[in-house]
Amino acid sequence: MSTAERHRLIAQAVQEAGTATVAELAGLTGASEMTIRRDLDHLAAQGVLERFRGGARTLLLRGDEPPFALRAHEAVDAKRRIAAEVAALVQDGETVLLDSGTTCLEVARLLHGRQVTVMPLSLQAIALLSDAPEPTRLLVPGGRPRAGEGALIGPLTLASLAALRFDTAVLGCCGLSADDGMTAYDLDEAAVKKAAIASARRIVAAADGSKLGRTAQAYVGPPALVHVLVTDTAAPADETEAFESRGIAVKRV
Repeated sequence: MSTAERHRLIAQAVQEAGTATVAELAGLTGASEMTIRRDLDHLAAQGVLERFRGGARTLLLRGDEPPFALRAHEAVDAKRRIAAEVAALVQDGETVLLDSGTTCLEVARLLHGRQVTVMPLSLQAIALLSDAPEPTRLLVPGGRPRAGEGALIGPLTLASLAALRFDTAVLGCCGLSADDGMTAYDLDEAAVKKAAIASARRIVAAADGSKLGRTAQAYVGPPALVHVLVTDTAAPADETEAFESRGIAVKRV
């Protein structure tokens, strides 16, 4: 078991149970108690959980979004395959709006150095693209970063989106359902996604299979807003078929 997989398992176990002891987590993962203590210290520093003597308790409510730093280690191979397919959909010369999130950050890596104009909606992607050579052009929006996420939100972000028009908007999502459409965990992020959709000619949703069929609390819009869905082979077949029946192009990679 890799360190990232162990961290994911520990975070999930603590969140579901509310609390867990070092001994319980050692038994669950097969790691030594010393290793588990180091893991708990690392996860506590990321705000995933709270340490107490001999164990940890969750700081996340059920249904809360895990921190960016933890999600960055989940489904990495699938996210990279999705990002490669999304980047292939982008033609040279396009103006691209790039959403926040871990999958969109992988897309940013692949657009680095491409003949495109990109406006990222996260501090991580802005930093990654800030040293991109010509012919890549970087547009930096206004806004304030969401704590722990780096996603840009607020009226300055909305104003930046309203002032521009994009060929393609690449959107990540917390939940995407053929019945309930696109949803987010945070109301401010949902507002940014709505503004992104309004400002772009083509909407590409980039979501690994774990996001399909899931519904978060903040509504973004119906599934018909998406033109292309790029997901992986773990995506539920009933969901992808339902999207296709609505005329949405689905690419499973």
